[in-house]
Amino acid sequence: MIQALLWLCLLLQPQSADPSVPPDALPLLQSGIDAENRGALDQAVTAFRKAADLAPSSAIVFLRLGDAYMKEHDYAAAIAPLQHAAELSPDSPAVHQLLGYALLAEGYASDAIPHLKIIHDPGALGIAQLQAGQAAEAVANLQAALAKAPDDADLLFYLSRAATALAGQSLDRLRSVDPNSARGHQALGQTDYEIKMLPEAAKQYEQAIAMRPDLPGLRLELGQVFAAGSEWAKAEEQFRGETKLQPGSAEAAYRLGNALLQQGKMKEAAEELKRSDSLRPGMPETLYALGRAAASSDPDAAEHALERVIELEKDTPLAGQAYLGLAQIHRRQGKTEQAAREMQDYRRIQALAAHPPS
Repeated sequence: MIQALLWLCLLLQPQSADPSVPPDALPLLQSGIDAENRGALDQAVTAFRKAADLAPSSAIVFLRLGDAYMKEHDYAAAIAPLQHAAELSPDSPAVHQLLGYALLAEGYASDAIPHLKIIHDPGALGIAQLQAGQAAEAVANLQAALAKAPDDADLLFYLSRAATALAGQSLDRLRSVDPNSARGHQALGQTDYEIKMLPEAAKQYEQAIAMRPDLPGLRLELGQVFAAGSEWAKAEEQFRGETKLQPGSAEAAYRLGNALLQQGKMKEAAEELKRSDSLRPGMPETLYALGRAAASSDPDAAEHALERVIELEKDTPLAGQAYLGLAQIHRRQGKTEQAAREMQDYRRIQALAAHPPS
């Protein structure tokens, strides 16, 4: 990428000594450069086009013309002169960079890939590979790009898309290779769950469990299907089975604790949620559920859990619910002033959610 930028800087300098630029084209080339420097891109394009007519063998003239089109965001018009520049100067990273970007911008992802490989731009290459259906390659390149720019919103977005596409391809392959295996039924159950076909999803998971009863994760996912339908007793049964298979799973313990909470089994729920928190400390959803479950039986533990939610979540809606829970605990304890302050914080966060700052 650095090499490409250096080439770009060199090639976009006035080329008075370039033998491929005839003397009568030089004033037009310089005029285009001057117009481009002033921001007069239409004038620059006109000058470069006239120079190109006089210098059909000059890579720099066609690169300049393509670059001017790119700056006007006319990527379609940029492609032809940049392709000609690539024919004239096949070893120029700068030409391949602009041509790869122009092709990608116009949706010609497969055509862009060879050019982006030459300049070693993993971010743009990953995006092109995603659009060309090469999900595995896209994931690898986007991860490499993110290693250098971990907070880049575009790269994060495209990596998410690429990972989803790769997962979808893997599931499609699984369904075609062995649809009647336990994993095949699990994949079908996952699909049914995602499109809210809960009874169908439950049947697929039940078939998978019948075939491989000791396979971790099946009961957890089936429990989530039942939870989505508010069938909490059935969900509890599956989550409990998962905790027996995977006693070290914080998620299974949390899911079981939440199912118990939904049924009003507060003491048992609190125990399971404490266990989940010990396995994976600092998860806000676990702490909030623990605060709710322990509110009556262990107010100190509930207060501590809800305060941790606020500390972790700041002004999110979950933090607002934690303030509400604290207010209820303190009101029962006769701490009316503290409860009133917490209700104010609850209403403040509600207001923020309803009218977020621009």
